[in-house]
Amino acid sequence: MAYKFEIYEDKGGKFRFNFVAPNGETMFSSQGYASKSSLKNSIESIQENVPGADVTEREDD
Repeated sequence: MAYKFEIYEDKGGKFRFNFVAPNGETMFSSQGYASKSSLKNSIESIQENVPGADVTEREDD
């Protein structure tokens, strides 16, 4: 199994996705989107832009 995005509609009628690892574990979940098309645009953006993302550590106050 490969990594995947699982799209679903929550109880409040918002569209969300879970990013799921090959072992079936959810790695992260999205915010709620009013439309499925906006959600899919977000997924497409992640797929195109994440490979070069920097990793930083935040210092909390």
